Amino acid sequence: MNSRGNAKGPLTDIRLIELGQLIAGPFCGQLMADMGADVIKVEPPGKGDPMRDWGRGELPLWWTICARNKRCITANLREPEGQDLVRQLVAKSDMVLENFRPGTMERWGLSYEELSEANPGLIMIRVSGYGQTGPYATRAGYASIGEAMGGLRYLCGEPDRQPSRAGISIGDSLAATYACIGALSALHHREQTGEGQVIDASIYESVLGVMEAIIPEYAISNHIRERSGATLPNVAPSNIYDCADGQFLIAANQDTVFARLCEAMGQPELSHDERFVTHTARGKNMKLLDGIINEWSKDLIVDDVATLMEKHAVPAGKIFRAPEMLADPQFAARESIVDIPSERWPNLKMQNVFPKMSKTQGEIRWPGVEVLGAHNREVYGELLGLGEQQLEALQAKSII
Repeated sequence: MNSRGNAKGPLTDIRLIELGQLIAGPFCGQLMADMGADVIKVEPPGKGDPMRDWGRGELPLWWTICARNKRCITANLREPEGQDLVRQLVAKSDMVLENFRPGTMERWGLSYEELSEANPGLIMIRVSGYGQTGPYATRAGYASIGEAMGGLRYLCGEPDRQPSRAGISIGDSLAATYACIGALSALHHREQTGEGQVIDASIYESVLGVMEAIIPEYAISNHIRERSGATLPNVAPSNIYDCADGQFLIAANQDTVFARLCEAMGQPELSHDERFVTHTARGKNMKLLDGIINEWSKDLIVDDVATLMEKHAVPAGKIFRAPEMLADPQFAARESIVDIPSERWPNLKMQNVFPKMSKTQGEIRWPGVEVLGAHNREVYGELLGLGEQQLEALQAKSII
């Protein structure tokens, strides 16, 4: 039975061949698969994507998310026969996705020029550390390097310590997201013109794209933004405050919201104090204001502060970890986390498909499959018409 039979979402008529590995490419493929695209993930035979082994010891659970909804096949891209299999698959597809070091696809005879000869409408999505051009193009590039070059790493952490990191591979995810936006834009262009094109998404530029005004701030006023720990420079109050039984985040930096916070604290006069009356004044007196709020909150329990903030319409919230997410009614009401049956666990919990769509909502149909090449027979038989003997011969030669 074809595993595509129950696909849902706005991209069910789109086929994507995923040749990448680890995070930056596969996360883009995950986003497309979540929205119903037929994502065929190609892995090296005998090894598979290294993501299969990433995780906590014997529980590499990240794979179950990044490979979900994908049909997983094997092909040895370093051998001519494996390359030919990919060419045939790409000829029958809308997109091909890769995140190898620039020049790799060309060495394998899988350049856009070669692949698009048989498929002029092909969209090639290329994700890399530095992009396909420029003096750094052929350098190896991971998320951490792109985060540093894009400016994010310098701003993460406390000001009196060396730069920190976000705790997740955010550079990879950003590059994948920008790549996905580019691919969907290219689809729209193809609908109008019939033309395919290449999407060139670099990690460092994807990080740079979310770095707010750091470039004009320096270019115009010679200002270099520095690390500021748990706060944003000159944005107050917006911080984590102590409570009797934990900590609580309050973000009341807008004038009207700050006035409501003052009412909630029983100190309405603070909103008229010249030290705090404007956004600029509060920014200049951030430490003083944070101290006043912390003095008020430190003897209250978190739930009481939360109730007060909700009553006075002040944006605020607890610091969530996985346990809090699984117990929270908002997560439950929106099905932000769902149970997905897997080969090993009857109810594997993971984050759902986002964003919500009113008419063409995507869904998780299966988690990343554990068996390497699980869909070889299905995909090669369905798309290329290969029979059992042909597949066995290819497997015997380690082509698949």
